[in-house]
Amino acid sequence: MKAHTKETQSTMTPQKALQFLKEGNERFQKNLKANRNLLEQVNDTSKGQFPFAVVLSCIDSRVPAELVFDQGIGDIFSVRVAGNIVNDDILGSIEYGCKVAGSLAVIVLGHTACGAVKGACDDVKLGNITTLLSKIKPAVNAVKEPTEAANRVGSNSKFVDEVVHKNVEISMNEIREKSAVLTEMENNNEIVIVGAVYNVSSGKIEFLD
Repeated sequence: MKAHTKETQSTMTPQKALQFLKEGNERFQKNLKANRNLLEQVNDTSKGQFPFAVVLSCIDSRVPAELVFDQGIGDIFSVRVAGNIVNDDILGSIEYGCKVAGSLAVIVLGHTACGAVKGACDDVKLGNITTLLSKIKPAVNAVKEPTEAANRVGSNSKFVDEVVHKNVEISMNEIREKSAVLTEMENNNEIVIVGAVYNVSSGKIEFLD
């Protein structure tokens, strides 16, 4: 499989870009890989890049976006930060990926058993981590069950994974609320903004409605 070019990117639609990612994860789950010569892709992209998607994901070492979506060099922009949270720099990066570089899909990718989410559930205080986790707190508070404080902790995997889903939704909403550029592109059907959650036990990505 060749690296994307300006021509191949121009034939993409937001829906086709999303389908490429879904098919890539299906290959990943089956331990299959598209046939790529990565060094050839290095050469092909040396004078320009034409990625078709932007993936905002967590820094977790178990969730490398290019691998779990079975993509090669030059295929996607990978934006990574603990807890897949949104800030101005991340918004600017996504805006660049879509408005300037031509990507057609924005995926906010959370994952099960997220350490950042666990830290927010447990109200961890540690250096700059404290500020980062505060951005996940709204997702913790938005999940109403269980009500008992003893069960609203990082050791409760069911609660954590519900917060993970809610945190993805909140990040998507923040992208739309804080980026007029991306909102306009979505309204004009130039891009799609989609949430997803990766299962660290199975390798499967669940795309959210």
